[in-house]
Amino acid sequence: MEDTFQKIYEKYHQDIFQFLFYMVKNREQAEDLVQEVYIRVLKSFDRFEGRSSEKTWLFSIARHVAIDWFRKQKTVRQRILEKFDWDTQQVQDLAPLPEEIALQNEEVQWIYRSLDQCTVDQQSVIILRYIQGLSITETAEALGWTESKVKTTQHRGIKVLKQLMVSLKEKEGSKDEKIRVE
Repeated sequence: MEDTFQKIYEKYHQDIFQFLFYMVKNREQAEDLVQEVYIRVLKSFDRFEGRSSEKTWLFSIARHVAIDWFRKQKTVRQRILEKFDWDTQQVQDLAPLPEEIALQNEEVQWIYRSLDQCTVDQQSVIILRYIQGLSITETAEALGWTESKVKTTQHRGIKVLKQLMVSLKEKEGSKDEKIRVE
């Protein structure tokens, strides 16, 4: 078991981290969530039946970990909003933006910021397909969806991304260049 876990860790750690980083936009949080993924892997490895590849199984676990984290953040955020006096206090976030840390290319920054405005499902599909390089079949297995749902979500996600990028480009960049999202 220990050797198997070590092989899985060495083979997929970077992919899992990258997937979670794109989902949560925070390096430290992504590292914490990767640990949660491996805790779940250890707890459930004996139930892994091999019907999908290890990679898609791990991405499925990582996606569920990210969704759980988003749900938890939503409730924490709601409690803060209920207790915060907006008339007398100022909120200031001094942490650098993920774009400032991880991305330097302007067009990639637009994609990254636009991706943040897509639904969680659209984000998952776009990250798995275009950043992680999974096939439609592998993405469907990782998400527990049909291939048709992956294709539809991918199509809609790319359409939304393109619209958001055009809007960002009009606000921040030159209007002469054409937006390409493939």
